Amino acid sequence: MTRPHSPLLDRIAGPADLKGLSDAELVTLADEVRAEVVHSVSQTGGHLGSSLGVVELTVALHRVFDTPRDKLTWDVGHQCYPHKVLTGRRDQMHTLRQEGGLSGFTKRSESDFDPFGAAHAATSISAAMGFGVARDMGQPTGDAVAIIGDGSISAGMAYEALNNAGAEGRRLFVILNDNEMSIAPPVGAMSKYMSGLTHSVASDLQTLNAGITAAMPGPERDHARRARELVTGAMGNSQTLFESLGFQYIGPINGHDMDQLLPVLRAARTRATGPVLIHCCTVKGKGYAPAETSADKYHGVAKFDVATGLQNKAKANAPSYTAVFGHTLSTLAQSDSKIVGITAAMPSGTGMDIFADHFPARMFDVGMAEQHGVTFAAGLAAAGMKPFCAIYSTFLQRAYDQVVHDVALQNLAVRFAIDRAGLVGADGATHAGAFDVGYLSAQPNMTVMAAADEAELVHMVATAADYDAGPIAFRYPRGSGTGVSLPAVGTVLEIGKGRVVQQGSDIAILSFGAHLSECLKAVDLISAQGASATVADARFAKPLDHELIRQLVKHHKVLITVEQGAQGGFGAMVLHYLAREGLLDGALAVRTMTLPDRFINQAAPDAMYADAGLTATDIAATALQAVQASAQKVHC
Repeated sequence: MTRPHSPLLDRIAGPADLKGLSDAELVTLADEVRAEVVHSVSQTGGHLGSSLGVVELTVALHRVFDTPRDKLTWDVGHQCYPHKVLTGRRDQMHTLRQEGGLSGFTKRSESDFDPFGAAHAATSISAAMGFGVARDMGQPTGDAVAIIGDGSISAGMAYEALNNAGAEGRRLFVILNDNEMSIAPPVGAMSKYMSGLTHSVASDLQTLNAGITAAMPGPERDHARRARELVTGAMGNSQTLFESLGFQYIGPINGHDMDQLLPVLRAARTRATGPVLIHCCTVKGKGYAPAETSADKYHGVAKFDVATGLQNKAKANAPSYTAVFGHTLSTLAQSDSKIVGITAAMPSGTGMDIFADHFPARMFDVGMAEQHGVTFAAGLAAAGMKPFCAIYSTFLQRAYDQVVHDVALQNLAVRFAIDRAGLVGADGATHAGAFDVGYLSAQPNMTVMAAADEAELVHMVATAADYDAGPIAFRYPRGSGTGVSLPAVGTVLEIGKGRVVQQGSDIAILSFGAHLSECLKAVDLISAQGASATVADARFAKPLDHELIRQLVKHHKVLITVEQGAQGGFGAMVLHYLAREGLLDGALAVRTMTLPDRFINQAAPDAMYADAGLTATDIAATALQAVQASAQKVHC
């Protein structure tokens, strides 16, 4: 596909080149950047809508501030594609989210213009405050600017940072990118006022903000009033929440209008002495019709045709694990009115949108607030309900204390549906579900399961719904299942009991989770070398199936554990048991296969598992090497 004609953008090697452009040229540049982002993402897929919504804001920020000396911290980071285009990475955009290519988020190791990595919500203000304090303590850094969306600012960490920053009173800029409402383009008196801001004799930003509102024509003033009410404590309240926390508040302004953005940013940068919040209203997907009219605003897209917006989504031969969970939970809820669903701003990502379609009054989206979501679920459980808390593995990390203190310690029957377990492909290391097995299994009262395939997931959802003795978690990967037949109704599994899938004699492979299919492939490679292997599906990391492990150890020379998680997880649990019971003596060779002790960058999932050393070939090689080691023990 031919790259869009971009005469101005072709002259931009970095933000310094924006300094020589006129304000009118910056408007044209923004149009060219938007076309470039659409073109790039059409080739790679990625987070399109959020990036299109901040094009003008990104151009304006890089024009007004002195990056990379001034630090821009982007919250979540999935809106940073225009930023990447303008900071020397335009020619690499075709590698976005690809193996060996650009990250889909900001990343410190990628560019000096990315001062802080981000992929989880509500970190930007805290990080920006850190840069601001370091500046005031003599470090060679300039202004700190946090760009945070209306979704991310719903997370508690953002308010902790706002409260602290307001109390400190240091110079700091927070840009609230609010795409819940747009403001019509200004005309007449408003345009005249905005264009004269940089020459105004107003002594402070409060006067500046009052002038903005007063200069708006009637309809625009009404839009601004309603947008402002989104951040006030009550209708008609003259003070915003941000002002109550110690910030000077400017806005709301149209985040797509350079005639508003540039004067406000320039005036704020010139006059600010303490923390300032600038409220920008934007449109997600702005400037690309298929994104603007789509229900999800093309938040995350596959490769697509620019002319039509049609995405090139591969047809799956099996339903996704996420969909299987959503449908199974909905079926169970038909006969159990105590089942409720909870998710943290990811209803479609977790399958809870399916549940919500059937039971809208029983599904709760708490926003980007995993900590609140988990304790909310604990409260529901304490009241006798059956809460299913559906959160990505990587995001559940944010609620670790709540899982320990509010759920496990009180032995409350919260059901954790952990999506995106294991490596996740293009989202890379920030979204990998690597650590949940270890930190959940370490907690008293917790039961931990992992689905080997989509049929097993059906059984585990049914098991969780039936289990009232305490907290229970089940994990499953991103993407399509293996294509096995799905049961009409899930079978409640016996807690702590695994199963033997294939019987052999020399080697025992004990799989936990969705790598079972890879283990079965490894058996064929092992057989080709003249050895025989048993494959068992553990189902449970906690409690372990002690009898199954004893039988595997008793009848095999080698035991290999395999899991899609970090060191310290299922394999460690097995080793603890074997050591405690004195079963590591003699000729037995034990190997634990986990993700390596490093973060793995984005690539196709198969390539990431190859990088991790967890392919069928790796499993077979590990098993055969262990057989040789066992034989040497015997001869010694």
